[in-house]
Amino acid sequence: MSPAVIEAKGSTGTVRFDGRMIVILRTGFKARITVGKGEKQIPLGQLTAVQFKPCGSVVKGFIQFTIGGGIERRSQFGGQTSSAVDDENSVLFDTFQQHAFEELRDAVQSALAEHHGFSGASQRTEPAVDIPKQIKQLAELRDSGVLDDAEFGAKKAELLRRM
Repeated sequence: MSPAVIEAKGSTGTVRFDGRMIVILRTGFKARITVGKGEKQIPLGQLTAVQFKPCGSVVKGFIQFTIGGGIERRSQFGGQTSSAVDDENSVLFDTFQQHAFEELRDAVQSALAEHHGFSGASQRTEPAVDIPKQIKQLAELRDSGVLDDAEFGAKKAELLRRM
C-alpha cells in the first residue's frame, strides 16, 4: 500500500508529498513574476531541513525546503517572508491555508526522520561510556608524560561526575 499523497495549496504554489518526493507546482501570473512557472521535484533523500513560519497578523506564512549543497542566504531581520517569495524551494500561504501546510510539514519531517534512521520513540542516544576504562587510559597518558598531574586530575574529576 502506498502512502497517501498530502497536498497543500498556498498563495505562491502547491506542494505535494507522497512519502518519497516533494513536488512544488507553480502556475499563474504570480509564479511567472517570482520564481517561474513549472514543477520542481525534491527527492526525500536530498532534503536536509524544513523551515516553517506560521502566518502573522499581517504577513503570510511559508514553508521552505533546504537541499544539501544548496546556496541559501540569510534573510534580514523582519524579511524572512519577503525573501521566501523569491525562493524556488519556498511556498507562501495564508491563514486559512496554514492547517494544510502544518500537516504537510509534520508528514515531511516524520518521513525525513525515518529516512535518516530516527523514530519518534527511540532517538539515537550517545553510546555508553566506560568511565573506569577512560580513567585508566588517562592514567596511561599521564604516566607517559602526555598529561601532567593537574590535567589528569581535572579530566578524572569530570569523568567521575558523569558516573
